Amino acid sequence: MLLTSDAATACAAAAQGPSWERARELAHAAPLPMAARALPLAAAAGTTLADALRTRDPLPAFDTAAMDGYAVAGAGPWRIRGAVRAGAVWDGPLAAGDAVEISTGAPVPADARAVLPLERAALSGDWVSGRTPLPGSHIRRAGEDAPAGAVLVPAGTRVGPALLGLAAACGYDTLRVRPRPRVTVLVTGDELERKGRPGPGRIRDALGPLLPPLVAALGGETVGVEYVSDRPAGLLARAVNGVRDGEIIVVTGSTSVGATDQLRGCCATPGARMVVDTVACRPGHPQLMAGLGTGRWLVGLPGNPYAALVAAHTLLAPLIAGLSGRALPHLPQAPVRGDVQPVAGLTRLVPVARDGSGARVVGGHRAAFLHGAALGDALAVITDGWEDGSPAPLVPLEG
Repeated sequence: MLLTSDAATACAAAAQGPSWERARELAHAAPLPMAARALPLAAAAGTTLADALRTRDPLPAFDTAAMDGYAVAGAGPWRIRGAVRAGAVWDGPLAAGDAVEISTGAPVPADARAVLPLERAALSGDWVSGRTPLPGSHIRRAGEDAPAGAVLVPAGTRVGPALLGLAAACGYDTLRVRPRPRVTVLVTGDELERKGRPGPGRIRDALGPLLPPLVAALGGETVGVEYVSDRPAGLLARAVNGVRDGEIIVVTGSTSVGATDQLRGCCATPGARMVVDTVACRPGHPQLMAGLGTGRWLVGLPGNPYAALVAAHTLLAPLIAGLSGRALPHLPQAPVRGDVQPVAGLTRLVPVARDGSGARVVGGHRAAFLHGAALGDALAVITDGWEDGSPAPLVPLEG
């Protein structure tokens, strides 16, 4: 039977897998978020908030001095009645013409009109003078930053240093979070050397060093890197089945259909479910993701290093986000300049370096060559219709 041109195009598209954008969506939607747990602040960095972070009390909790100086009542000059420091409270009344010396962060007495900054004050014995400040000057009012019960950070936010400091300032000792997904990396290839300069017919492994820090940048935690020989057949399946800890198994290489490519056989076991089988992109087309039916996920990356990097940002990054309860990251757009030829029906991903408000293509990005990625800070997503200088989505290379 002869196919029409439209039917032939449809068959070709099916053979090369879903679009790059659709593959990201499928990888993100496939898992349920991991169960939440309470962790102390010191152990929560890198996890994801399971609940919104809310204020327990107004911030600040009391009227506080924004500067060192004198809390004054009425018009000056003012008689100094005492001093109040951060962590202490002035209990006495302040009548018009009274002042107390005050430190930044100290509670402002209830009767004070304003704070007269130290550098604007003239001191003479027990008296201080200066231009009478406007009411409320240099006072941070209670609740000025946020009222009690306000949502400061939504659920699904990755926990970083500033968020930890904010949680502590709100009085939290623990946070309810989703932990970082644990990842085991299986590197395949009989041709790989792990140290030194490779000899004839051998190549140096680039993915063993590349993947653990990339997993960390994406929000995961690498629990082990293992090396698996291509021969005899069955070694990869035994290695996959032998992984006991973690939620994700990443396999590098063995994703194609060659004589030594065994990964698809690992996806043909009872309970396994293929989520993505190849992606219509270049490089990185022979990548895959499958659910193993035990709450674990298998991600197959091509053996060529740059292709593997592209595939990791295509499937592994969304999978980690989905397990963590984070939204699929929105990709910013910027004008991209450089010599790139779009390919009909395929998404090309090329390394770019930020250049002002735009980005420029960095050379050296063949499937096995990481030079461009090492110099760039993002991957530009190039699709049909892109022209030199037109906008393109950018995938940050640091996660």
